[in-house]
Amino acid sequence: MKSVALHSKLTRVLFKGFTIILFFAISLSSYSQDIDEARQKEGRSLFKSLCASCHKLDKKLVGPALAGVEERRDNAWLKAWIKNNAELRASGDRDAVAIFEEYNGSPMTAFPQLVDQQIDDILYYTTVGDPKAAVVAGEEGVVKNTAEAPGWLIYILAAAIIVAFLIIANLLKTISELKGAPKSQGTLANLNDVWEGFKQNTFLKVLCVIFLLLMAVYVGFGTLFKVGVDEGYSPLQPIAFSHKIHAGDNKIDCQYCHSSAKHSKHSGIPSVNVCMNCHKNISEVAEDTKIEWDGITYGKAELDKEIAKVYEAAGWDVDNLEYTGNTKPVKWVRVHNLPDFVYFNHSQHVTVAGLECQKCHGPVEEMDEMRQFSPLTMGWCIDCHKETKVDLKGNEYYKKIHDELAKKYNVDEVTIAQLGGKECGKCHY
Repeated sequence: MKSVALHSKLTRVLFKGFTIILFFAISLSSYSQDIDEARQKEGRSLFKSLCASCHKLDKKLVGPALAGVEERRDNAWLKAWIKNNAELRASGDRDAVAIFEEYNGSPMTAFPQLVDQQIDDILYYTTVGDPKAAVVAGEEGVVKNTAEAPGWLIYILAAAIIVAFLIIANLLKTISELKGAPKSQGTLANLNDVWEGFKQNTFLKVLCVIFLLLMAVYVGFGTLFKVGVDEGYSPLQPIAFSHKIHAGDNKIDCQYCHSSAKHSKHSGIPSVNVCMNCHKNISEVAEDTKIEWDGITYGKAELDKEIAKVYEAAGWDVDNLEYTGNTKPVKWVRVHNLPDFVYFNHSQHVTVAGLECQKCHGPVEEMDEMRQFSPLTMGWCIDCHKETKVDLKGNEYYKKIHDELAKKYNVDEVTIAQLGGKECGKCHY
């Protein structure tokens, strides 16, 4: 009877082990269910156009952080607040009044034109967040970041390994009891038996060593591949210059300040004289202007002081409206920095290929603090070159250069073979 009981116990151990593995697999796979990308995209688009000037998902801006707002507020209340928060406050709603008072009586813009479906899409976006694989759309094509293995898969593998180890350990203990070893009493005694069985089993030792070596290699290579990748790098600049105000709100073209990007290898850092083209007549910001800078909200008083730093650098006397000649450099901190062995030419991408700045630098018109948006790795560049279609023959700049060279060399069509490579480096490399 003892043998039968132990065989029955062995069956129970196996059954429980596989049940645990199945539970982990189902729970984690259900957790990683596919997101409704259409709703996410629509919600993100509406959020960026209507809400992003005052709200962020992950931190407070002018208004509160909105990530997971549906967990804090009822859906019907949120719709009423978004469509007409003034009317909701007038009705005596305590939550609406409390929020209004918390933000010093600053009214939120009402959106009565939004239908319920559009609001639901916005709320869905605040729940699921941005897509895992960043997508940057340009005029000539779309580039997607290289897909990474889903995180939940790692958890499933780790859980399977742990459960498998426990199953093997229990099997060893059960086999030992089948051979006549005394049955242990209590949890601690069972654990000691499992440990003793593990120490005496060469196969398990080798298996653990192999597993630890593989994990060390995995972690080591993962760490090495991150060396020099500064995605998200956002150094604090000496002047609180907001791209969101200049490129976003005021619609200043990127190449007005970074004019050398059209015809040079480098995009260039604008001199303070470029700033003075506008700020000679703009010495203060609007009353309601606010930006998020180094985790602090800057209002009119703080931002006017930042403009004063520009005047100090340019040597501009605000009272007498004249230059004093006492200038000083603005020590901007470089954000994007490629390795020395990399050759990148802005003019070939901006002028010849006609790419938007956002293709590499992301939505700078939405950034208060400038950050490195893309990884700028070699693989990322190669993916872009594979997927982006550039029609050089349809490019006006390309046609103009070819027409000038054809006229100069008295030929119908210019080719690299005809010129022996002369004067072709502007477009071909």
